[in-house]
Amino acid sequence: MTTDKVLRRSRNNRWVGGVIGGLANYFDISADKLRLVYLLVLILSAAFPGLLVYLVLWFLMPVGDD
Repeated sequence: MTTDKVLRRSRNNRWVGGVIGGLANYFDISADKLRLVYLLVLILSAAFPGLLVYLVLWFLMPVGDD
C-alpha cells in the first residue's frame, strides 16, 4: 500500500504562506523545527536567497486540502 505524497502549502499550519508547514507535512517533520532551521539559513545567507526561495515556493506550490 503506497500513498502518493504531493507537496502542497498548508492551510492550517501556516504563519505567512504555508510553505514551511507544507514542507513539514511532506517530509513528516515538525514545522516548528523546520521554521527554526529556515530562520537560521535565512540569517546566515544574508536573507535575500532564503526570501527568494520562499517566495518562489509560495508561488509554485498549490494550496493543500488540510
